[in-house]
Amino acid sequence: MAALFPLPLKHEKSHPAITLPLSCFSGETILPNLTLAPRFISKETFLSPSMARSVEPLAVGKVIGDVIDMFVPTVDVSVSYVSKQVANGCELKPSGTAERPRFQLSARSLDDNLYTLVMTDPDAPSPSEPTMREWLHWIVVDIPGGSDAMRGREIVSYMGPKPPTGIHRYVFSLFKQQGPLGSVARAPEARNNFSTRAFAARLGLGLPVAAVYFNAQKEPASRKR
Repeated sequence: MAALFPLPLKHEKSHPAITLPLSCFSGETILPNLTLAPRFISKETFLSPSMARSVEPLAVGKVIGDVIDMFVPTVDVSVSYVSKQVANGCELKPSGTAERPRFQLSARSLDDNLYTLVMTDPDAPSPSEPTMREWLHWIVVDIPGGSDAMRGREIVSYMGPKPPTGIHRYVFSLFKQQGPLGSVARAPEARNNFSTRAFAARLGLGLPVAAVYFNAQKEPASRKR
């Protein structure tokens, strides 16, 4: 049996957004040297090596901490913009993410469960001064297991990334619901200063079951395609 060890892990250097050396296609994520950061997780919680690999990039990019707490991933998800597959820490152009992506839950989650998807930017308006953290980009609730976000109920319409300065992280967090949310799930009054944690707590969603993020920065006008 493979050894178990506690997580999360964090990068030795502090940085609001880390661009890992990979493109947004399929392939393995190469991570820098990591050190233990036990403050994110209780000593009773342990992750297998395979689970650890799936949350390491989230800890490196400080998604765990800034947006969500440490969690045990139990659902595989796939996020893609046209032909671009989102991988943790990769960089996408805002012009290529203007339209909402395809967010697919794995067939293994094909059950009677329903899920909530939240997408936010924790670096608004700038990574150095994120006074609007988090900026809300998208909320979809009541997504059936094994399907995609289009099958759910969109309560906050998708807004594409428009980072004014610096490298911004765009985080997709998926939560398993206890049942249909119906009218209980309502859109917030504003997109700025949204809290994924508070939203999940208010609806009794608990910790995420999956998360993935990408980076984006403002494009020169001549390079937008």
